[in-house]
Amino acid sequence: MENADVFLGLQDFLERMRQPSAADFVKSIKSFIVSFSNNAPDPERDSAAVQAFFANMEAAFRAHPLWAGCSEEELDSAGEGLEKYVMTKLFTRVFASLPDDVKLDEQLSEKMALVQQFVRPENLDIKPAFQNETSWLLAQKELQKINMYKAPRDKLVCILNCCKVINNLLLNASIASNENPPGADDFLPVLIYVTIKANPPQLHSNLLYIQRYRRQSRLVSEAAYFFTNMLSAEAFISNIDAKALSLEETEFEKNMEFARALLSGLSTDLDGLSSQINQLAGQDQREPTESRHHTLKEDHANRPKSSDGKSSSKDQSSISKVPSISELENRGATILLKEDQVSKVFQEYPYMFAHAGDLTVKDVEELLNNYKQLVFKYVCLLKGSDGASASFPLSKSQAQAQQHVETVKESQDHRAIAQNIGLQSNTDKEEDGPTRTSNQENTNSDLLKEEAVGSSEYSHDDTSKQ
Repeated sequence: MENADVFLGLQDFLERMRQPSAADFVKSIKSFIVSFSNNAPDPERDSAAVQAFFANMEAAFRAHPLWAGCSEEELDSAGEGLEKYVMTKLFTRVFASLPDDVKLDEQLSEKMALVQQFVRPENLDIKPAFQNETSWLLAQKELQKINMYKAPRDKLVCILNCCKVINNLLLNASIASNENPPGADDFLPVLIYVTIKANPPQLHSNLLYIQRYRRQSRLVSEAAYFFTNMLSAEAFISNIDAKALSLEETEFEKNMEFARALLSGLSTDLDGLSSQINQLAGQDQREPTESRHHTLKEDHANRPKSSDGKSSSKDQSSISKVPSISELENRGATILLKEDQVSKVFQEYPYMFAHAGDLTVKDVEELLNNYKQLVFKYVCLLKGSDGASASFPLSKSQAQAQQHVETVKESQDHRAIAQNIGLQSNTDKEEDGPTRTSNQENTNSDLLKEEAVGSSEYSHDDTSKQ
């Protein structure tokens, strides 16, 4: 079934639920959400309860006059709409609801963060003809979207899109190199590699969520095949060792230690930055003021006397309000010192926490130090001038124009991708955005006339404009 049909099916479901004859359905949905939310988390019991509720409701749809004469596709769309609505309401109650799941998420993410520092396609026996890391970035991007959505189907679509990108790239590569069509033995290693490089958030919990709450009758065919491969990829990564990567034990351990040192360098460098910030913040209490007064005193002494005392006083006041570059830097350093997570401020500067050994060009150490100083001063200046993010400030008209250009560009990019690779689009994109979220929640609230029990507003903004 096409994605447009699924989205229209959700709208059709909501429209039908507004009908007076759907009052019993509305009551049943409200009752289930409330009673479910009041129970303590128990994944096995919760999954069974949700699956049984979906099955009973879909059977009731078939027998109800509201769906009299409807096709199988329309009835299937109603089921999709029901699943999307109910699971969006129950998301915060069932997703990563156990401490063990949260712990496994953290362990898996940490392992991928380490392994991705040194793993190469050759370590997973990926054929040279099939190696295309640049194009694999698109597959990584699709997988990294998984936490933008709440409905099980939409999370599954992220995985399917990732797998389809890989599958189509492998197929194209086999044709170009006159290789045999790629099989499972070619596909899975690439999926593992892409997953490690993507390090998608809460992968373990997302896979469990899909397993437990995606309607079992719809997790079939191609979707089941790709999803099973993703489960295999997760299992492989969880148990990854030297043998799995075709490495000697000593080499594997050495690489892991190096990766730990590399990642720990982030906190080490942050400690160094904090020291610099503290020094600058301490200077901010005296040096800028003294320097400013000294400058004003000299300027006043050298300036010709004005017959208008008010004018002179006004000029001096206006000058004193203009901060120097040094003052802006010190002010930004003080603000930066108060940041809860300083590392996030510097994340978009890829070499900020690199080491000299990471690069191979001459004079790399001097280049790296200069780069760090530049970035540090740049961020401090932005903070000092009340910059909200590490980018040059734009006027309102410029920001609107840039947003329009980016939206059009990304829309064109995704249309091209959809045509060449055959990606699906997540139906959540109409609901999970900052604006659409409120409208959808209000519509559902008005429709079912319910108080927000056991549910929350969408927490993941959809930044993908497909």
